[in-house]
Amino acid sequence: MPPSTETLLASLLERIEHELPRAIDLRHRLHAHPELAHAEQLTAAHVTAELPVVSTQVAGTGLAALIPSPSGAPVVVRAELDGLPIRERTGAPFSATGEAMHACGHDVHMAALVALARAAHECGDELPAPLLAIFQPSEEAYPSGAEELARGELAKLAPRAIVGAHVHPELPWGAVGLDPGIVNASCDLIEIVIEGAPTHGAYPHLGRDPVLALAEVVVSLHAQMSRRIDPLHPAVLTIGELQAGSAENVIPAEARARGALRAYRAEDRRALAELVEDVVSGVAAAGGCRGRVELASGEPALANDPQIVTGAHALLAGAALRCVPEWRSCGSDDFAFFGELAPLAMAFVGLDGAPSFEPRPLHHPELLVPDEAVGAVARTQAVLFLAAAAAT
Repeated sequence: MPPSTETLLASLLERIEHELPRAIDLRHRLHAHPELAHAEQLTAAHVTAELPVVSTQVAGTGLAALIPSPSGAPVVVRAELDGLPIRERTGAPFSATGEAMHACGHDVHMAALVALARAAHECGDELPAPLLAIFQPSEEAYPSGAEELARGELAKLAPRAIVGAHVHPELPWGAVGLDPGIVNASCDLIEIVIEGAPTHGAYPHLGRDPVLALAEVVVSLHAQMSRRIDPLHPAVLTIGELQAGSAENVIPAEARARGALRAYRAEDRRALAELVEDVVSGVAAAGGCRGRVELASGEPALANDPQIVTGAHALLAGAALRCVPEWRSCGSDDFAFFGELAPLAMAFVGLDGAPSFEPRPLHHPELLVPDEAVGAVARTQAVLFLAAAAAT
């Protein structure tokens, strides 16, 4: 008779605990040498050297490592390879010294998945499904590594489910956020270009000012959001970059802005794109300018499979974890592209109150995820793997 899911979890957790010192050492090496999207060669080499099986290169710098089991299609557990273009300011002894940083916990996710893979390999034929560890490139930049995998190598493997875990500083230590349905928003990138007519700053009537028009566009976009989107539906518009001119007394020929549109519902995603087109063209025309919008479609909303979530909730206590009350965000993750292939589940692992943790948001130059989180993430990954195997 095969062992129960609870028995398997206990076995996996015991083996993960044994692997943690090695995994934490790997985490330090990964953190000290982060690499940006599509350039994660050294990172992949560090991971490859610690895996218990031969890995396959996927999606450029990505890795796939299959821990076999006689029980059908694999459950994919995903971690991310890339860092961010941020100069680190944590002061940790294993800090990165260049212009890149693991400021989103990807080093912890990778180390945890290596620990889980090594533990699962020791379980052998007891595994309820093959475990396919995917170390994905380019989560933080486009083109998306998850999208490439979902429409390439991973599609050929027909996984039964795909799961992942991500640290989060807003959730309490010892807890995870794991809810059914949409838990992250879609995200599309926009670039707004306003073309005017240049002139001397002292004679604005002889030109057409694209800077003024762009400023009005930014204000109007935020104002019109509340009139186009149901206030009960999560949606966010961010303008994060403005560019115009090269001298203080010259009205330039052009002004640009870049931003992001986030939504939970597909219809709101479309409405946001239409809103930007309407406001840019209308406001630009009112200022005697021409406006255009370039939209780059990004990841869809991330929806957790209810059956996997229910199964995971039943296992969390056995992994010394608890579930927080409902928690969702307008963050986004290209993990959502994997929904084209199989049921998904993403859990968010709390850091608030962890040993020696100084609260900082994700992507902050002073965010230092504590080493203890490697174990918490690995336990969460183990719970998700077993719940997905049982549910599908």
